Amino acid sequence: MRQLVFVLSAGLVLGAGAMAVGAPEITSGKWLAEDLKGGGVVDIAQTYFEIGADGRISGSGGCNRMTGQAEIDGDQIKIGPLASTRMACPDALMNQEQTFFQVLEEAVAFRIDTDQNKLFLIGAKGEIIARFSLMD
Repeated sequence: MRQLVFVLSAGLVLGAGAMAVGAPEITSGKWLAEDLKGGGVVDIAQTYFEIGADGRISGSGGCNRMTGQAEIDGDQIKIGPLASTRMACPDALMNQEQTFFQVLEEAVAFRIDTDQNKLFLIGAKGEIIARFSLMD
């Protein structure tokens, strides 16, 4: 019996070692937009989001602040509805912001590249609709 407990304990320790320690999760911090639907982003605009452990999402579209709810189940995600402030900005920022809010609500799944700290939002057809990097 004692040997069985030791073997099981050793297996648990070895199994835990195989998990990535410190790997980012979608709730790890602020995710900065790098690409939205293949159109890039306006660099001066801090377009980002973060999701709390309670599922609350908040961030900025580069012009307006937004908030809403996110449901996460494994690598599946549902975001929305989103609410935002209504400030006017230059057309380029407003267009980017509209696309940003759109991709958040269109995402059905996500993938995280732990080597590069990148987050990819996946659309209903399995396509990558946005790329984000974890902000420091």
